[in-house]
Amino acid sequence: MNYLIINGSPRKKNTWAIVEQVKSNLEGNFEEIHLSKEDIALCRGCQNCIMNGEKYCPHYNQINDIIEKLRECDGIIITSPVYAMNVTALLKNFIDHTAYLYHRQEFFTKKALVVVSTAGAGHKKVANYLDETLRHWGVNKVYKIAIQCGGKDSLETSKIDKTSRKFRKDVESGKMHSPKLGDIIFFDVWKAMAITDDPIKADKEFWFETGLVNNDFSPDVKLGFFKRIFSRIMFNIMKRVI
Repeated sequence: MNYLIINGSPRKKNTWAIVEQVKSNLEGNFEEIHLSKEDIALCRGCQNCIMNGEKYCPHYNQINDIIEKLRECDGIIITSPVYAMNVTALLKNFIDHTAYLYHRQEFFTKKALVVVSTAGAGHKKVANYLDETLRHWGVNKVYKIAIQCGGKDSLETSKIDKTSRKFRKDVESGKMHSPKLGDIIFFDVWKAMAITDDPIKADKEFWFETGLVNNDFSPDVKLGFFKRIFSRIMFNIMKRVI
């Protein structure tokens, strides 16, 4: 298995110690992207990636290199310590550059592991934010390790080992999990927006070229009878609302 680690920490301390423990429970190849070394310019908020297509981002070459590695890997590991009750600026800047993935989801067959550490508080909130972000990208299943490290002389590894082994087993299985109802709703929102009388051009091209516009969800992920019906009902509602 090939794992891609996107490290949002500017240091290699508590968060990275957790990552090293995670790696000890996985088998495969690891590629590390340390955002502190990537020197990615700040997102300008120009919306070019959303409105015109990601190739129009002024920092496209840097961002797309990472996106291509996300496409190629079997498992994703994203890390961040808690800074001011949120992810680091390094990681937030990268996520801002991926805003178009909220409109044009594509990582439906990927599994991800989120690693968050804190000296005090906020670790669960930050882990949930990263979980939500990855699910908006389309990621099939997200595992979370959120650790409070303040005042501890050593790393408690039991939770890390348990979660990372579940992650490994899931990645190796190739099993696709049924999406949550909220994920189906967002899928239907973007699909409905792609067929409006005045759609975002890049969105329309993506949804029609991939054929996703003709599906209740990604064809790589099977929906049960109830969720298929739910998706069709929500899509019809969204068409009327949007």
